[in-house]
Amino acid sequence: MTDTLESQSPDQLSINTIRTLSIDAIDRANSGHPGTAMALAPLGLKIWQDYLRYDPADPHWPNRDRFVLSAGHASMLLYSLIHLAGVRKVDHDGTVLDEPSISLEDIRNFRQLGSSTPGHPESHITTGVETTTGPLGQGVATSVGMAVAGLWKRSVFGEDLFDYDVYTVCGDGDLMEGVSQEAASLAGHQQLHNLCWIYDSNRITIDGSTDLAFTEDVDARFQANGWVVHHVHDANDLDEIGRALDGFKAEKDRPTMIIVHSHIGYGSPNKVDTADVHGNPLGAAETILTKEAYGWPEDAHFLVPDGVYPNFSNGIGARGARLSAAWRQKFDAASPETRKDIGLMLAGDLPEGWDSDIPSFDTGDQIATRKAAQKTLNAIAPRVPWLMSGSADLTGSASSGLSPEVSGVFEPGSRSGHGIHLGVREHESAAMANGMALSGMRPVWSTYLIFSDYARPAIRLSALMEQPVVHWLTHDSIGLGEDGPTHQPVEQLASLRAIPQLDVIRPADANEVAEAWKVIMPRKEQPTALVLTRQNVPVIDREKYGSASGLARGGYVIADCDGKPDVILIATGSEVHVALEAHETLVIEGINSRVVSLPSWFIFDSQGEEYRESVLPSSVTARVGIEQASTMGWERYVGENGTMIGMTTFGASAPFKDLQKFFGFTPDRVVEAAKDQIAGAG
Repeated sequence: MTDTLESQSPDQLSINTIRTLSIDAIDRANSGHPGTAMALAPLGLKIWQDYLRYDPADPHWPNRDRFVLSAGHASMLLYSLIHLAGVRKVDHDGTVLDEPSISLEDIRNFRQLGSSTPGHPESHITTGVETTTGPLGQGVATSVGMAVAGLWKRSVFGEDLFDYDVYTVCGDGDLMEGVSQEAASLAGHQQLHNLCWIYDSNRITIDGSTDLAFTEDVDARFQANGWVVHHVHDANDLDEIGRALDGFKAEKDRPTMIIVHSHIGYGSPNKVDTADVHGNPLGAAETILTKEAYGWPEDAHFLVPDGVYPNFSNGIGARGARLSAAWRQKFDAASPETRKDIGLMLAGDLPEGWDSDIPSFDTGDQIATRKAAQKTLNAIAPRVPWLMSGSADLTGSASSGLSPEVSGVFEPGSRSGHGIHLGVREHESAAMANGMALSGMRPVWSTYLIFSDYARPAIRLSALMEQPVVHWLTHDSIGLGEDGPTHQPVEQLASLRAIPQLDVIRPADANEVAEAWKVIMPRKEQPTALVLTRQNVPVIDREKYGSASGLARGGYVIADCDGKPDVILIATGSEVHVALEAHETLVIEGINSRVVSLPSWFIFDSQGEEYRESVLPSSVTARVGIEQASTMGWERYVGENGTMIGMTTFGASAPFKDLQKFFGFTPDRVVEAAKDQIAGAG
């Protein structure tokens, strides 16, 4: 390792440039994780230079291989590769700009405000980052969805247009996280042969040796999950790495795990194979010693020696340009319909007439909103071919399944289906959906609202990455009755509403459901939590009450009075019906009341002040809110002195009607609260 710059081969020079850029950036920021970048620089170089089908000049080329750094703390490894490969920046509208995604100045500004090199990779910020990673396990879990999307496109549009692979670099922490087992199990079952996980087995965690808490046989685990496993015993041996990658490329039936035995902090005389080098800068003294070990000038900072940029340009740059150009020729020769569909899918657009068959529902019918959502989804799916729906083993109960005439099932031997069985894997279901959305598809996945807790990290990332995933969450209240408090969601609505950029929509009836889909489907950059009832609810008489189209504004007046209301009743979901019954009683008693249906706080809060004031006039302080969930956050609508009929405890196991009465979700209780509010306001 003591060769001078002049004596190092172009590949060795490139490897050491990755290492030293990482060290310098982390030292300058005085924070970061140098050890893995130092250890895996040879792996990164080998994949990008010799295997990754990627065009730095056209970073969103549809048939590119995906490179996912699940060990997102090692972000400088990825940033160095993006910079040295010359990846161009892609604008928000998809235009490739004549400027680098990551400049040398960006690397100098690692972890600084406004930089394209944040502490952990963020896909919506930095071109070349395929998915946001950092929360351990998310990258491997998301990569399964990317692989599913790749095989679906291959089956539907043809192998000439889509045959890309997904490479995912992970570490000990990724494999300790439970979601990695969910992901590995599903990938093995689905036989995703286009998926390769590369496990950096450096045997070090923040607390010390992995022997403290992680002694399982990873090889045996993955073979048991249906994967083929290869080992690289020397992380610096480019030929050995290449043989393992060749094994992946030759595999046609199973996903591949490559276990790379590495030394974290490789090259650091005093910190190699220690926990200290995982998440701390080397420091000035150790940096000098390490650069000496690499044959690097000790006083050179952010040095890219002559020959490194050309090495990448002649490698991944030339190969990627050739492959993407050949793909463009094949794409231009495809049928007009194929080109149109691919163009719409990748742009996040919808086919003309996608909403032509959305149903309307008849007044007086009784239908659970989950059933109405299913009927609407089945009307949309045939017109949006790249929509895929899956469930965490609740296809029938959550009512998220596509009808047989609409869809087959995505499975080994049949990759063109629009339905997929995900098993009892809520976390992986949401993460897989993120991967599919990042690949241009429109994923819907489902479970009970209570189990959104199991999927929350991936739901949060769909919002952070601005991906239009539909999180279909049913059994939304104590309305599920006898299953009891273990299954009755109480705090979940408040928890989901707390996630920035996630729209939580809880429709009141079947027609609000239909309107919700009209809002959801055109979205390109926002996920939705669609919250639905298990129990039947009446279809509201829209000739008597306000149009369900008001859902598009988040909240609207569904029932009103002549003149100024004495009291405003505000509700979401099934509780809107309780509010309407209370309203009718108040009308009979000569009390002016208004009912506001508030299915989406997110949308309503984004409306202009004039509209919000027209719905909830500040002059009317007598207000009652009704929702079978935690009251947290409701003060913004009912005011400091308003009454909130909600849940302040867990639920109970009993028939639904008994629970309604016990917890106060009855028209009589609402009427009583309304009168108390009027008296207090007077």
